[in-house]
Amino acid sequence: MDGEGHPNRWSATALAVLPVAAAAWIGNRVTLPNLVPWYEGLAKPWFNPPNVVFAPVWTLLYVLMIVAFRRILLRPVGEPGRRAAILAFLVQIALNAGWSVAFFGFHSPLAGVIVIGWLLVALAVTIRLFAALDRVAALLLVPSFAWITFATVLTVDVWTLNR
Repeated sequence: MDGEGHPNRWSATALAVLPVAAAAWIGNRVTLPNLVPWYEGLAKPWFNPPNVVFAPVWTLLYVLMIVAFRRILLRPVGEPGRRAAILAFLVQIALNAGWSVAFFGFHSPLAGVIVIGWLLVALAVTIRLFAALDRVAALLLVPSFAWITFATVLTVDVWTLNR
């Protein structure tokens, strides 16, 4: 912390990276071993992207999340709305990892539908709370919201095709 209640830039960076890296690690640990044969064997809609698309998209989205979260963490500690924005971000990133566990880990498209529905809500709340503090931070999460919206449709279709 500096003398004016602003977090240290290095600690804010580390604190921004940690939950996002944890979510990415959890996602990879449960997804990769279940791509073949389980996921490969599911019926998927015509608009399902090839598997090679997911890693670069998620890498970009995770980087954008880190930058957005860091911007919020650098806001003055006592600023109204900062604590709620941080909590909302942590909930949505936990749900992000939780989707991989539900869908791939439990081999349950239905559980994936439930988790991704909550993730979409949590991400919308996070964007709203970020916008009240830092418009750029909120805008950095918009690509994630667009992708999660697409992923929601995809998850519902996979569940529907495989019930």
